[in-house]
Amino acid sequence: MATPARPPHLSMIRGFHLADFLTLGNAACGTTSVFAAMAYVETRHARALLTAIVLLPVGLVFDVLDGRVARWRQRHSAMGRELDSLADVISFGVAPAALAYGAGMRGGWDVVVLIYFVCCGVSRLARFNVTAEALSTDTGTVKYFEGTPIPSSLVLVAIVAGCAWLGRLGDALPLGTVHPGVGTLHPLALLWFASGSLMISKTLRIPKL
Repeated sequence: MATPARPPHLSMIRGFHLADFLTLGNAACGTTSVFAAMAYVETRHARALLTAIVLLPVGLVFDVLDGRVARWRQRHSAMGRELDSLADVISFGVAPAALAYGAGMRGGWDVVVLIYFVCCGVSRLARFNVTAEALSTDTGTVKYFEGTPIPSSLVLVAIVAGCAWLGRLGDALPLGTVHPGVGTLHPLALLWFASGSLMISKTLRIPKL
């Protein structure tokens, strides 16, 4: 008698390792941060913005733990690597951009910069995934990063937190606004442009600790 086929969703769950669930914790933090930033835009409740800010360092904790648990249990997989990248795009790409938008960077040029930032994060992770094998040592670990790692965007999150602490949000964002042609740009948004550009740099090599 043939063994009944296992439902696809059960097969996927059985294929998950402990580290993968930690990775999903990272994704959950990033997604909730985006929702909280959206709530702040609608309600202007400081608690929503604080939630959006705090969840991203928590996501980083999950991101660090999943790698350590995978090494401890010696359970590395292509699926785990892809999960990690997808979670990082949410927590350290989309969420910091949503946070900037919620903080007041909503001019036309601001939006262009934030989209560029997210696209750089996506590109950086995709490039890492396809080149990781070439960059690996004999032990299978990556020797260095090409471009800054996407979690470096937490520096931008800290800047938004500082603006919130000082009450410099919305129209009161530091450096004010400029109007280059059609549209508005908050010069502060150029930090997101710089961060994205550093992520996709091929000349900047950072040793992996």
